[in-house]
Amino acid sequence: MSGSVLYDAQGPRAKRRNVVYSIVFVLALAALLWWVYQGLSDKGQLDWEKWKPFFSGGEAWTTYILPGLKNTLIAAALSMVIALPLGAVFGIARLSDHAWVRTPAAVIVEFFRAIPVLILMIFGNALFAQYTNVSSDDRPLYAVVTGLVLYNASVLAEIVRAGILSLPKGQAEAGQALGLRKTQVMTSILLPQAVTAMLPAIVSQLVVIVKDTALGGAILTFPELLASVSPMSSYYGANTIASFTVVAVIFIVLNFSLTSFASWLERRLRRAKKSTGAVLPPAAVSGAESTGVAA
Repeated sequence: MSGSVLYDAQGPRAKRRNVVYSIVFVLALAALLWWVYQGLSDKGQLDWEKWKPFFSGGEAWTTYILPGLKNTLIAAALSMVIALPLGAVFGIARLSDHAWVRTPAAVIVEFFRAIPVLILMIFGNALFAQYTNVSSDDRPLYAVVTGLVLYNASVLAEIVRAGILSLPKGQAEAGQALGLRKTQVMTSILLPQAVTAMLPAIVSQLVVIVKDTALGGAILTFPELLASVSPMSSYYGANTIASFTVVAVIFIVLNFSLTSFASWLERRLRRAKKSTGAVLPPAAVSGAESTGVAA
């Protein structure tokens, strides 16, 4: 029997069996989709009147969707801007040779990484209500950003630490052999090389930040994108399915754009690292050959 490195080639009976399984699966999936379609159609959720507000006129967008999207982007952007450098600082601190730096950083990271982000948002809301003068209108935004920063900075700290530890030890040893201090080795040698390895995990965490803003709308009445579904559905005659579908598509486009940008940036960084440096002009090369200078 002919085979490959990973598995043996299928025989005639196995091929027929797999074809039957595939046909059964496709038919079952088609039946499920038809059942869902019929259920939605019977309840009137596929009627044009339910979807019309999103395709004819801009009232639904300007009144509900775009303001909610704006708040989502504001909360996510603030959380990213604060959590990224904070996570980098704590990640590097966990690698310190000094116990008085390494131990407190480890305790803080493990503590906030173990608490659900929703609890951090609720505590943040109570904290701002009791001990600050933040207005009730701004308090949900502050609480959402606080919870997202504390949790995601802790997760990002572990990503940074793992990315740096993944580098060969010779990188740091070479820098120290050149007389660089530990801070210089970290900022000039280790971190620039670790960025490319960490980028996919960092972007995944940024996507989590965007999605977790919805927790503030569900619990703290933060007027983000997902929270716009309830008033929008009530105003347009209980078009819940249509509203959720439109909001879901917006989240997909937003997160896909973020992931695509990160993939482009990662490829660009990898190409830059493969570069050998400045390119000599032909005149310089011919001049070196004429004088007998070795390249």
